[in-house]
Amino acid sequence: MTITDLKEKIIKIGNVSASLFKKLIKNPLMFSITLLVILMVQNIITTPDFFNITITNGIISGYIPNILDQASTLVIVTLGMTLVTAVSGGQDISVGAIMAIAASCCGLLLNGPEYRTEVFHNPYRYALLAGLCGGALCGAFNGFMVAYLKIQPMIASLILFTSGRSIAKVITHGQTVYIMNPVFKYLGVQIPGVPIRTTIIVTIGIILLVVLIVRGTSFGLFIKSIGINSSAAYLVGLNSQAIKLITFTICGILAGVAGLVGSSGVGSVNAGELGLGIELDAILAVALGGNMLGGGKFSIAGSVIGAYTIQAITTTLYAMNVRSDQLYVFKAIIIIFIIVVSSDVFKDIIKKIVRKIFKNNKMEG
Repeated sequence: MTITDLKEKIIKIGNVSASLFKKLIKNPLMFSITLLVILMVQNIITTPDFFNITITNGIISGYIPNILDQASTLVIVTLGMTLVTAVSGGQDISVGAIMAIAASCCGLLLNGPEYRTEVFHNPYRYALLAGLCGGALCGAFNGFMVAYLKIQPMIASLILFTSGRSIAKVITHGQTVYIMNPVFKYLGVQIPGVPIRTTIIVTIGIILLVVLIVRGTSFGLFIKSIGINSSAAYLVGLNSQAIKLITFTICGILAGVAGLVGSSGVGSVNAGELGLGIELDAILAVALGGNMLGGGKFSIAGSVIGAYTIQAITTTLYAMNVRSDQLYVFKAIIIIFIIVVSSDVFKDIIKKIVRKIFKNNKMEG
């Protein structure tokens, strides 16, 4: 092999590496995956037993199973937030309140007007259906405000954000509803004989269902089209108003599922605490997943990774003895970093730097 052939091979390898690097940089999942990998490496260093898995009281436990369990409600809510963001270019900030309303409807139907009883007043399946219907109605209300009254999504959902928990407290007569029947905990803790927490199973099922809806049907394409250009979508025959209404309703249903899972996990319904602040984490998860907050293209995989990344950050900080009141400082830093990285000015600067690097390499070659 001559020196000329060797140089040509080196140049080819360099070109392939440059092409691969450009593809990785453009991939919207790259940032969230990189952050997740950094967290895992950091945990290997600071927490030696981070990857240890044991079986305690018949349930698989450990740091990783706990992350999957604790992130369940956030993942479910994030899926709905992703669809709403894609179709409307805005966010639904009422999902936490919808969780409380759905759980309150379920708790009221189960315990009846007497409360604090160990006997179900109504069949369990009817109570779950009531909770989902409560979430769907709240989502439909937000969707109607956005689709038909042309109100900006964040402003429209601000109504339930401020009043939703009060509605939930009215439903529960202002008290925490304790549901003592063990059947209620099947949804949020464990089904007897199954070593995996039910929350993980439910979350996987919801993810597959959403993927089936947006990938297996034309609904996902409709959401993208309307999010990119609603006027153009209307000209090709899409009913943007109906699709927005349906999307917000789906978001409400998913928030209802998260509320039922969350309340089942603790065995009670506390309208003032359930889902508190989850809307901010959901928006952050959508951004971490590489989704455009202005609407259009979206990635279910990216949002799921983003949600688990946020929970991994929370678990990691707790493992490092960071107090709960300090978590928001770290999350604020992450949000600032995401906003800077996703800005057009920053992207242009990075592109110029990359072009200069590869141009210099070619000149040397």
